[in-house]
Amino acid sequence: MATVDTRTETTSRPRLPESAGEPERRAWRTRSGARVAAVLWALPVPLLGLLLWDRGVGGGWTLPFGIQMQFLPTPYEVARRLADLAVGGIVDDTYSGTLWLHLYASTLRVVQGFAIAAAVAVPLGILMGRSRTVNRMLEPTLGLVRPIPVTAWAPLSLLIIGFGDRATIFLVFLAAVFSILINTVAGVRAVPDRLFEAAAMLGTPPAQTLYKVVLPAAIPTIVSGLRIALGLSWVILVVGETVGIRVGLGALITQAREQSRTDLIVAVMIVIGLAGFLADRIMMLAIRLLVGRRPLLP
Repeated sequence: MATVDTRTETTSRPRLPESAGEPERRAWRTRSGARVAAVLWALPVPLLGLLLWDRGVGGGWTLPFGIQMQFLPTPYEVARRLADLAVGGIVDDTYSGTLWLHLYASTLRVVQGFAIAAAVAVPLGILMGRSRTVNRMLEPTLGLVRPIPVTAWAPLSLLIIGFGDRATIFLVFLAAVFSILINTVAGVRAVPDRLFEAAAMLGTPPAQTLYKVVLPAAIPTIVSGLRIALGLSWVILVVGETVGIRVGLGALITQAREQSRTDLIVAVMIVIGLAGFLADRIMMLAIRLLVGRRPLLP
């Protein structure tokens, strides 16, 4: 009798349908289709740009601001130089196969300067956003220093710091810190008062409102500042590596300029753009892993 009961219980237990994983498969297909669509939408502009670039060089076009395209290398020449920089054996000169050495040195400087800027600007921005007294003390001085171009700091940094990595890291820090600071202050000030009231009603201690209310609400604006600052870091990197540095993407551009190698200049420019793009994507991925499903853009 016990056997019959066991069999009855087993046969009457509901089974999962074979299509139980169908929602997951549909979601995966939707995400894959969205990625493919994004790539297809992004392709026409660079392809058209390459076509116009090639035609412009071949036809000797003159663009606004007096840009004479006849002095530019063709896309094929730049692609050939890029391949030689990466693997060597194509152009076979002193720059062959040196891309990864220069890219590593520049990336290390950007990461250090940007990390120091974020470590300083985010806490300071939160403090200025939450405290009117601190904001009144610091805002006038920061407002006076912020408009000074980073390029104006370059000669001074060479005199007070010297040639080498530290001067470049300092310039990257200056380029990044103010964007992060301003966006952090704005994000903290924009936190609605009703969130603090709701947190108090739910019994959240005042000491915990910073990381339970302020930071989560300000994350989108802070992330916007981090992205702007990271892009500026790659821009200023070239300025910092033009003097006293022999290894780095900016140093490579300086050497190419001295030798009038336009194909090398354009190739390194493309590398800097790709490096900045990948750095932004890696940073966004890391932030998403930290904050989960919370929206990252305002």
